[in-house]
Formats: sequence, structure tokens, C-alpha cells
Amino acid sequence: MSMSEQERLAAFERMLADVQKSYGELTARMERLKAEKKEKTATFRQYWSNKMTCQYMLSMYQQYGLIEPSALENGGKNV
Repeated sequence: MSMSEQERLAAFERMLADVQKSYGELTARMERLKAEKKEKTATFRQYWSNKMTCQYMLSMYQQYGLIEPSALENGGKNV
């Protein structure tokens, strides 16, 4: 069974919101770890990797004109 165009668009919008939320949360967690001088921990490196994945996804949304260019600078929040 395939999705309708509206269902598909809604799924993309949910995905964008989830990526933006994850990007912001990861950034905040990394800032806390930096403040604790824990940049070399496995946790920090995992967060960094996940943040880069989110950043790549947001850059693809930007490339296709689905979010504003400043979105990455603001934690992915500008739509």
C-alpha cells in the first residue's frame, strides 16, 4: 500500500522536525560535556558523529530549498 501525497509530505515534515530536534539536543549535550572538559570521551565522540549525520541531512534539506540557508547556524530551526 502506498502513501498519498499528503501522507508523504507529512512524513517528510515529521522527519525534518525530528532531525532538527536531534541536532539541537546533541549540540546542547556536547556543550555540557565541553564545559566538563570531556571532549575526548567515547560519549562525546558518538554525539559528534550523530550531530554530523544530522548536519548532513539538514544540509540536504537546504540544498533542495526546503529550509533556509541560516537553519544550520541556528540549530536547524529555520524552516
